[in-house]
Amino acid sequence: MSGTLYLIPNTLGAADPADPADHALAHIIPEQVQALTARLDYFVAENAKTARGFLKLIALRHPLAKTLQEIEIAELNVNTPAQALAGLLEPLLAGRDAGLISEAGVPAVADPGADLVRLAHERGIQVRPLVGPSSLLLAVMASGLNGQSFAFNGYLPTDAALRTKRIKELEARSRAEKQTQLLIETPYRNGAMLEALVGACQPGTLICVATDLSLPTESIRTLNGGKWKALLAAGKAPDFHKKPTVFLLLA
Repeated sequence: MSGTLYLIPNTLGAADPADPADHALAHIIPEQVQALTARLDYFVAENAKTARGFLKLIALRHPLAKTLQEIEIAELNVNTPAQALAGLLEPLLAGRDAGLISEAGVPAVADPGADLVRLAHERGIQVRPLVGPSSLLLAVMASGLNGQSFAFNGYLPTDAALRTKRIKELEARSRAEKQTQLLIETPYRNGAMLEALVGACQPGTLICVATDLSLPTESIRTLNGGKWKALLAAGKAPDFHKKPTVFLLLA
């Protein structure tokens, strides 16, 4: 009988391993998820080093099945060739349970783990998603924008002209379908993204900037494009440089 592939949520930001009551772990990752994670000894993760850091936090609250050195962690990231995925599932086909961990948030959403999950279904392996933080859903919840219809668009083009064109397309779609549009950016380019949104969108279009979701430094603000433009002109941009941020718009 095959093992189960558990989709294990991670925190959405850096945690402090010296603090057993760390905010991101104790208050964001449910206790039952932590306990289940602690009993596994095989994981697939984007980065083995950061995955071990996450498991070290788990170990502060729940004894691990094996030592951190004995726990097996296979890497799956954007550089993993498609033909290597089958090998990652071999322990599960032999009856061993496994955990899939993303760098942040829930696995397989804007994450290379989605390909492994699809292959697990093809191989008849049970997949169990576990409860944890999703920056996208948290952003929709807190934005005040349409939570009945929304779409995640990932990263936009880095070329300024192509990015502006894409923003205008998303705004037009939002207006036609009354649909909230979500997008993300490499954190060090957050400022350029907000300026591009404000410059391309109509003044009445609502724009939400949601930063460091679920962390003590969390910041969420929704304003129309005109008000964002005035804030930027006054030098009052959000404090979001190099911080994970979700952008949302609703025309």
